[in-house]
Amino acid sequence: MPTYLKLTEVLTKESIKVKVRVLDWKEAIRKAGELLLKKGAIEERYIDNMIKACSENNAYIVIAPGIALAHARPEDGVKQIGFSLLTLENPVWFGHPENDPVDIIIAFGATDNKSHLSLMAQLAELLSNNEKLQKIKNAKTVDEIIKVIEDPASQNSLSSLPHKSVGREKGYIPPIP
Repeated sequence: MPTYLKLTEVLTKESIKVKVRVLDWKEAIRKAGELLLKKGAIEERYIDNMIKACSENNAYIVIAPGIALAHARPEDGVKQIGFSLLTLENPVWFGHPENDPVDIIIAFGATDNKSHLSLMAQLAELLSNNEKLQKIKNAKTVDEIIKVIEDPASQNSLSSLPHKSVGREKGYIPPIP
């Protein structure tokens, strides 16, 4: 049986920044990608590919009100699974008809089309909890966000579910283009 990572193993202090100042959505994705690059999870070209994917697919990465999930294809420069999270000082517009403006950017890189799905399920569970989402949005420090992620209530049984139970049917996880 495959081993499943916990969100706390990939979303760490080194991959989170709070109240980041950006001019637009492209800079927001770039800054989120730079955290993945610094961790060694991606090659630099992956950042440009995330921006390109969003440009070509009309802001599909804006998965819920205020939340964007930036990513590209595994072959676009992923070295290992990685996640980063930015909260923005001022929200940015991606051009999504319902979910703009965005003040949380999550970037991820996956080595294939399946290995990250249990992590995505955990992320969806975390972000679907309005109280926790508000704590993340209002956090003034990285430690405050880590505390929300590490909350035992966030470590639910989803981390051990098979890949097919990821919540895609609920609209939380967009397909990789």
